[in-house]
Parts: sequence; structure tokens; C-alpha cells
Amino acid sequence: MIKETLTKIAKVIPEDRLLVDEPMSRHTSFRIGGPAAALVIAENEEELGAVLRICTEDAAEHLIIGNGSNFLVSDEGYPGIMIKLGGDFDSIRQDPEDECKVIVGTARLLSSTSAFLTEQGLSGFEFASGIPGSIGGAVFMNAGAYGGEMKDVVRSVRVMRPDGSEIKEVAGDKMEFSYRHSVLEDNGWLALAAVLELTKDDPKAISARVAELQAKRNAKQPVNYPSAGSTFKRPKVGYAAALIDEAGLKGYRVGGAMVSEKHAGFVINAGGATAEDVLAVMRHIRSEVYKNSGTMLEPEVRLINCSL
Repeated sequence: MIKETLTKIAKVIPEDRLLVDEPMSRHTSFRIGGPAAALVIAENEEELGAVLRICTEDAAEHLIIGNGSNFLVSDEGYPGIMIKLGGDFDSIRQDPEDECKVIVGTARLLSSTSAFLTEQGLSGFEFASGIPGSIGGAVFMNAGAYGGEMKDVVRSVRVMRPDGSEIKEVAGDKMEFSYRHSVLEDNGWLALAAVLELTKDDPKAISARVAELQAKRNAKQPVNYPSAGSTFKRPKVGYAAALIDEAGLKGYRVGGAMVSEKHAGFVINAGGATAEDVLAVMRHIRSEVYKNSGTMLEPEVRLINCSL
């Protein structure tokens, strides 16, 4: 069935952007993951809509992947079609009618978005400068750091129905942003672009704040190792990293996966880790933290074709 679907997709996506049996280790920040049956790169709304309609009509399993910075794909890979956004979705520009507003495609990295805003003297996005993800993923999960969240700057989001049949604009206050959550997690609509609203400031002052936050991140987080960022969500009481540290788990290792000795909230790929290594570490963390504190941690990393 998947071959028939790919034959149809090949009529709307050029051959060089339709990759069969593509290792997902090439597309995730963990550098882990077996092959997807196919990876399709859509570069505009028309292509994305066409691919989604084909997948929906064929009932073909599919998934949108951004920068892959919050994904753990199983060692067996993914049996469906991974859809990655590029081209137009990587664009960024100021609103010609309001210089404090910026329209940015959801494939664009947070780091390059931050660099653009700094150059334009637009402040309010500094918190996201070091988060290793894309605008789409950040909107989807309301990413945040250092006291800021996407909900603080997102004024509207252009979204597409999961079957590719409709596009609409959703106001920021209708996105149901909360801790690591947006309405997109509930309704399955896909973010195409976002309008960010910032405030004017001196580019040098913005750059200094970005550098300060980056220094803090580098000092506290294992940025020199592949990971998916914070492995577990913040529990209702306390912090995941503190609970993991209190359970004596820093440095705990299975194969190539390890609880970072620098920041207990990160499970890192210390070298040659498999998805099963990471899952084994995560299972042990949950078990030991529950025994030690009575808190059951929930994964923040998205588990693809695997589970705890």
C-alpha cells in the first residue's frame, strides 16, 4: 500500500525530495532512529496540502517532523511517511505595515529567527535563541526557557487541516497555550507560519542578552552531546531534573545513553546510543524517581514507534 501512495506523491514532489528508507538518525537531534518508509520534503502549501490529501485518501500512516529536536524514533524506524517542511516554510520577513511584527515559516530554526530579530532590533525572543528546534515545534508545544514562552510573542498562527483540505488563521489567544501545550496537540492541525510581535530595542543590547542566556545554557546543559532537550516534563510539584538528581541518577548509563552528569534533566547520546538504550534509561529514571519521591515523570520527548 505504501508503494502506491509514494507513486502518487511522486507526481507532486520531485524525486530528490522523496527519500525512501531514509534513516531518521539523519533528521533528529538525538542522532538516533531507524529508517522511515519514506521522507518527503514539502516546500510550499500546495505541495503539503497535496501530500496530506494523498496520505489521508490512502489511509497511509504519516507524521510531520520539524527539526527533529524533540523526537526519539525507534531502532526499527517508522513504517509510514515522514513529512518535512522546507522552502517557503523556512522564510522570515517583517510585516510591511508593522515593523514590530514578523511573519516566520514554521520550518525556520529558532536560532536563525533570533539572529534575524536581533539584527532588526526586535526584542522579546531572546529566551528562545538557544532552543534547538524549529518555529513549528516551538508553537506546537509552547516551548519556553528562562521565563519566556512562545505564547508571549505569538499573535497568530496560519494552520492547515490534517487532511490538507483547509487553511485558516488562528489568533494567539485561541491557541490554548499552556505549559508545553497548544491546541494543535489536541486537534492535529499543522502550523504553517506564525506572526510574532516584538518590541523595538537596541540590537547591541539584544545581542548582549542573547549571549548571556547562551552562556548560561552552555554552563548548565550538555550542549556538546546529542539529545532531545529536557527528557521529562516538569511535574506538578518540583522539577524533573532535581527529582532525578535526588534519586542519585546522574551518570546512570545503558549502552550509549546516559543521564547527563551536567544536567540530570537530559538523557544524552554519549556515543552510539540506540533508541532502546534511551528507553531503558528513561524507564529506570521513572521507576527510581517514583520510588524515591512518589512522582511519576511523564516524557517530554515524543516517542515515535516506541513506548515506555
